[in-house]
Amino acid sequence: MDFSIALILIQDGITNGAIYALLAIALVLVFAVTRTIFIPQGEFVTFGALTLAGFVAGKTPGTASLLVAAGAVAWLMDIAVAVRRKNFRPLRRSTIGFVVVPLVFYLGARYAAGRSLPLAVDVLLTLALVVPFGPILYRVAYQPVAEASVLVLLIVSVGVHLAMTGLGLIFFGAEGSRTPAFAEGSLTLGATSISAQSMVVVGTSLALIVALFLFFEYTLYGKALRATAVNRRGARLMGISTVMSGRITFAVAALIGCFSGMLIAPITTIYYDSGFLIGLKGFVAAIIGGLASYPVAAAGAIGVGILEAFSSFWASAYKEVIVFTLIIPVLLLRSMTSRHVEEEE
Repeated sequence: MDFSIALILIQDGITNGAIYALLAIALVLVFAVTRTIFIPQGEFVTFGALTLAGFVAGKTPGTASLLVAAGAVAWLMDIAVAVRRKNFRPLRRSTIGFVVVPLVFYLGARYAAGRSLPLAVDVLLTLALVVPFGPILYRVAYQPVAEASVLVLLIVSVGVHLAMTGLGLIFFGAEGSRTPAFAEGSLTLGATSISAQSMVVVGTSLALIVALFLFFEYTLYGKALRATAVNRRGARLMGISTVMSGRITFAVAALIGCFSGMLIAPITTIYYDSGFLIGLKGFVAAIIGGLASYPVAAAGAIGVGILEAFSSFWASAYKEVIVFTLIIPVLLLRSMTSRHVEEEE
């Protein structure tokens, strides 16, 4: 290996690491607010990439029909709760969020399909279809067991991951897809050449991280999420709805996953089940951050990306093994240096 090859591998590692950093931040956020190890985070990557690919190909993405069906399930669950409690006032908001909004986005997707719209418009339409799926998923799968133990929530996450993978196969098919690059060309710096797409990925990831920081630091909803992450019971006593916090958290996680999928789709072919491995690498970075520290998780993600790049050069057949083995010494180190805390504490 010479210096030029090392620079190319570092560039690839930083590009992939930027994606893993976004996923790691989303995983840390979901765990901090809802105590859920969100295994299906990778599925939002898949849904975002394949939805955008559908719009680019001039088709109505399967996400549009899936969003309407999932919204209907959430709405029926709210109706059942309203009947049991004999309180129908919350149904107005539920009808708007779970029925009207998905139908509007579905009709918009049908109208836009085949019209050769600019890529930026396709990106916005993709966000409109994928991001609402986050709060709906929380309502259907996680809200009924929100107060359960971490183990129960983990089991639910495994079930949701398997269900979303199966739905991905049904609504998107088994064929892989790529999307056009957001930017063409390259920038030559000394002995290496940096592709414009890599700069778009890293720049967009940094911009999204900064936007998340501003959201948590300066907005009322961001501060509510921070309060819920620090102490769920205390936040509830202060009038902060944990249900609202959960839905916002899952919406942010869906937004991050969708963005990640759209950024990575021009670089690699995405299949209906590709999100699992991508999400697991983000999970490794989140574990490095202890599922608590956003900066450490982001730094760990860059390390995971660089390790993956060099592993693919030296031992491509074992690159996944090498990356996932990294989690073992991290867990051993944390188990020896941290104090066990009971969940009730």
